[in-house]
Amino acid sequence: QVQLVESGGGLVQAGGSLRLSCAASGRTFSNYNMGWFRQAPGKDREFVGAITWNGNGTYYADSVQGRFTISRYNAVNTVYLRMNSLKPEDTAVYYCAAASSGTYGTSLFSPGKYDYWGQGTQVTVSS
Repeated sequence: QVQLVESGGGLVQAGGSLRLSCAASGRTFSNYNMGWFRQAPGKDREFVGAITWNGNGTYYADSVQGRFTISRYNAVNTVYLRMNSLKPEDTAVYYCAAASSGTYGTSLFSPGKYDYWGQGTQVTVSS
């Protein structure tokens, strides 16, 4: 089992920034590729980005490319999502998730490929 706890969400004005954190416990964090997803009211859960187990590979949705950055620090079992130039359409509950290291490439875009999920943190961007 891997337990994931997100933090860092909140209310921010358009154009502002936030950094989300996802702290992991349980099994060896460095064995997992990590993803960030978001879900707005009435919409499906949407891929935001992912990072490989060693941090050497990152993937982003087109809607956040160039504005969001994923990083991880395996020594403290944490993955981060830095969000810049936030827009009202970025408003959603943001979730981190863990997938086995055998899940790679564009497979990481699919929520169904992830084994563990956090409880989510709300991000609200006002116009």
